[in-house]
Amino acid sequence: MTKTILRALAGETLPTPPIWMMRQAGRYLPEYKATRAEAGDFLSLCYNPELATEVTLQPIRRYEFDAAILFADILLLPQALGMDLWFVTGEGPRLSTITTDADFDKLGRGEMIHDTLNPIYQTVRNLSGALPSETTLIGFAGAPWTVATYMIAGQGTKDQGPAHALKAENRALFEKIIDRLTEATIDYLSEQVKAGAEVVKLFDSWAGSLKGADFDRYALEPARIITQELKRRHPGVPVIAFPRQAGDKYIGFHQATGADCVAVDDSVTPEWAAEHVQVSGCVQGNLASSHMVTGGDALVAETQRVVQAFRNGPHIFNLGHGITPDADPENVKLMIDTVRAM
Repeated sequence: MTKTILRALAGETLPTPPIWMMRQAGRYLPEYKATRAEAGDFLSLCYNPELATEVTLQPIRRYEFDAAILFADILLLPQALGMDLWFVTGEGPRLSTITTDADFDKLGRGEMIHDTLNPIYQTVRNLSGALPSETTLIGFAGAPWTVATYMIAGQGTKDQGPAHALKAENRALFEKIIDRLTEATIDYLSEQVKAGAEVVKLFDSWAGSLKGADFDRYALEPARIITQELKRRHPGVPVIAFPRQAGDKYIGFHQATGADCVAVDDSVTPEWAAEHVQVSGCVQGNLASSHMVTGGDALVAETQRVVQAFRNGPHIFNLGHGITPDADPENVKLMIDTVRAM
């Protein structure tokens, strides 16, 4: 096994951590903006295998990251289940909503998702053939809770209030949504693996708004079911779980779910994560993405701090969340050079 990300995921402590970056193919890059303009709009870009392959490769050409992550969106899955999805310029995604049993009954299931998602699998196949031999290909999906928050509210919300309200008022319906998404996510990620994804990542961006038993039931348990079933279907495929802002709930997440790596956000310190999370396996993270905007000596110092904190165990260097559109591409280069010079 020569790919550094796969070695870290297998539990190896490497002298230099492999590095990639969430949202590395995106709006901070001028070449991405040009390709996006060619596609016409965001969804057209996601569903055009040729152009989605191109934007996935752009940061690899520019920075030689150790991994490429499939260019797609977590809301393609609800669209594949039959929901309306559109993007409002400057505001983000909008979805038709599920707030009643009648709404839920309109959702599809099983094989039907692949009719919509076949172009995504084609992008994975394209990338599998186009990436440098040392670069790992990561597939991904949104975790059920996070995707459900958008399906229930029809858009992103600051506190995931509509989803929490439905959970309180009609728990049976809420759980049906979570279960349907869990089942569909397994099928979606399984097809990505068949198409050539070497690692899959589960993004639970809003996991931190689930507290106590709700976190265990709606963040941890779906991650466990998805991970276990993927490993049953594809023995050896590594899974990265990202229950963002889980706080103390990061502790034990490896063992409880079977994930090979737990990604941590920057609301916890790297020292804390090394002591409490990395003891259980590979950790990914966790430089604050704001450093990609501000740069300078603070970026170098914090990058060195993250590498130093995690140097005694398996670590994949990444940001604590996705890179933002206002980031300076030169700061990304500075971060990478800093990691690789240590």
